[in-house]
Amino acid sequence: MIRLTTPISDEEILGLKVGDQVSLSGVIITGRDAAHKYMIDNFIGKANPTPSESEVYARLKTVLKGGVIYHCGPVVGGLETKQYRFVAAGPTTSSREEPYQADVIKHFGVKSVIGKGGMGAKTSAACVENKACYLHAIGGAAVFLAQSVVKVTDVLKLEFGVPEAMWIIEVKDFPVVVTMDAHGGSLHRDIATASAEVMKRLVGIK
Repeated sequence: MIRLTTPISDEEILGLKVGDQVSLSGVIITGRDAAHKYMIDNFIGKANPTPSESEVYARLKTVLKGGVIYHCGPVVGGLETKQYRFVAAGPTTSSREEPYQADVIKHFGVKSVIGKGGMGAKTSAACVENKACYLHAIGGAAVFLAQSVVKVTDVLKLEFGVPEAMWIIEVKDFPVVVTMDAHGGSLHRDIATASAEVMKRLVGIK
């Protein structure tokens, strides 16, 4: 088991390889479809954010530099009192963020993405170029994973709705597995290739 704490260094990322089990601690941020599109539309490729969004941009730059973005639509308690607590924190399917993820990694200096199901060639290339990795979380274990969330520090863009908002959280010993590394390794690509070969044999395609 490899223990990592945010912010994560280039050297730590380069020391990871596909198949490594990781226990992650520190501050991370959740982000799904709305969050990624928001970052692309408002910050990436633009000289300066609009004045109304500059505070959010500054917060994101601080959290994401050397940090981790988690593809997660949590169930959150304490909404009425703002004493927020994560009730469920399972990963969402990462492939939906493939159009955005490489640009987000590069622009903000993200070192790791957590989700389920893996990501494609564009994100894999960004992991190599920017010394980042993809960490696979356990699907179907949302309540168990929420136990690793020790504190909700802040929430950005709550107007997107609870699942789509960007929750800044502190985790301790969050369990994940490296399935895409900074050396070009991708367990998801390897499985897809191997599965395609098996399918060809089964249907008699040469």
